[in-house]
Amino acid sequence: MLETILLVVSVLIIAIVLLQSNKASDAGQIITGGNETLFQNMKERGVELFVSRLTLALGLVFFVISLVLFLM
Repeated sequence: MLETILLVVSVLIIAIVLLQSNKASDAGQIITGGNETLFQNMKERGVELFVSRLTLALGLVFFVISLVLFLM
């Protein structure tokens, strides 16, 4: 039962991570100096905030289930 839930959570984590915006691609502009707004503190809003929180929640669920299965 827990193995099935862990499998579903794993697939959901993969899907949610793929849906997130790609912030790492802007990091390459550090060398060229092309992006002055790279280090500005920008808040996530709307769908982006929801996806970020859902990723965190699914990660915690994955960790807890994995720990329970390991200790059994």
